Amino acid sequence: MTNHSKSLVWFRRDLRSYDHAALYRALSQSEHCYCVFIFDTTILQHLPKRDRRVQFIHQSIVELRAELKKLGSNLIVHYGDPQHLIPKLAAELEVNAVFVNRDYEPTAKTRDHTIELALQSFNCQFIACKDQVIFEDNEVLSLAGKPFSVFTPYKNAWLKKLASEADAEPDFYFKAYPIEKYAHRFAPTLPTQLDAELPTLADMGFEPFEDAEIKLQGGMLAANALLDDFLNRIDQYGTTRDFPSIKGPSYLSVHLRFGTVSIRYLVRLAIEHMRVASNVAGASVWLSELIWRDFYFMILDHHPHVVSKAFKPEYDAITWENGDHAQALFQAWCDGKTGYPLVDAAMLQLNQTGYMHNRLRMVVASFLVKDLGIDWRWGEAYFASHLNDFDLSANNGGWQWAASTGCDAQPYFRIFNPITQSEKFDSEGKFIKRYLPQLAALNHKQIHAPWTLRPLELQAANLKIGIDYPNPIVEHDVARKKTLERYSVVKKVQA
Repeated sequence: MTNHSKSLVWFRRDLRSYDHAALYRALSQSEHCYCVFIFDTTILQHLPKRDRRVQFIHQSIVELRAELKKLGSNLIVHYGDPQHLIPKLAAELEVNAVFVNRDYEPTAKTRDHTIELALQSFNCQFIACKDQVIFEDNEVLSLAGKPFSVFTPYKNAWLKKLASEADAEPDFYFKAYPIEKYAHRFAPTLPTQLDAELPTLADMGFEPFEDAEIKLQGGMLAANALLDDFLNRIDQYGTTRDFPSIKGPSYLSVHLRFGTVSIRYLVRLAIEHMRVASNVAGASVWLSELIWRDFYFMILDHHPHVVSKAFKPEYDAITWENGDHAQALFQAWCDGKTGYPLVDAAMLQLNQTGYMHNRLRMVVASFLVKDLGIDWRWGEAYFASHLNDFDLSANNGGWQWAASTGCDAQPYFRIFNPITQSEKFDSEGKFIKRYLPQLAALNHKQIHAPWTLRPLELQAANLKIGIDYPNPIVEHDVARKKTLERYSVVKKVQA
């Protein structure tokens, strides 16, 4: 039974044609369903003219449009402000409802509310669906009926809820939405003026990366290829994920960010693997990482103040380094010129590829905040502008974790030593040498702190500290003491 004669599905961060909550609900409840994607100028106008993420999205839209055509539909693609374009398009198509998958970011909530009010003016509904998380809103609460602020209890409650619901209806929260079942309800044709060619990157003022410059490939097929590869090594995930020179991660984060893969599908695969595999450790750790993703979405949804302030208000009393010296330290960090090889290699990986290994994200964040004394928000903003997989909730959560200002964060007195982190997680220096070839002649003991080498050792490696590679911009032991003093204000505020 249908509720709407015509509906419109607005794709946002869910760029796939399968297992799609909003698309499924629209098709199942409508006689005819249209689809649209908008290159949002309110976001794009702030990006550099060469941005891998825009190219990723464009590739994904090309594929999505082709897949929808196979299903008998099409994809309207516009370039502009959705707050104007969505109501205009809904009125033009005379739809009764606009379906979307819910977005939890504060600015997105404001945008959606504005559009909802505009649609109501001509009796068109705005229907938001849960799609990019397993649990949302108040679906996982503490025994006191409040949102969690510590991950482990949240994870336990998350798993318990999943198991309890599965007893009543197996796979209830991660079952797929079979789009094909209702494919006959796609609107058969588009008005001529809407059946236009996709805007090119150049049309939108962006310059494409050449294939040799970028390994990142958008779309569902690319996501499935990465997933297939990961499933062959998922059993080792728990032991390999922390080492940047090893192929350990799934590399699916950017695909999760833009929805070219379904979170429900990934959770289903993890749980199925845990049910049948003799070694469940890898899948269990991976599932835990997927739960972290839900956790940070929940935190952002319930505590939107974290976008600009510390989750724990008392930490906003900290005085960070500022002025020209702080700017110089920050620039050295951005450029990968701190004098600490693992930190520098990680930043060069980010600058050159748009990707950074998760362990290294923790290392460089700790270094910026607790070695250099720089406000975590500076680093958060830099990551936001450079990471292919930038997601506000996870990026903010990760930075506040490293800065000890967030929920369930590491204690402020836990300060990563960049040298011991290097020795532990890149013991042979393979990752470092990939991005700092000037250190290639150093052995596995020398490479982690090259400024400590004797002149003959440096000469043998044809390396001049301060010329070929910088001296450390800060002394870790000194910085550690200063950080403990800096954070002591928190105790005073708490008292």
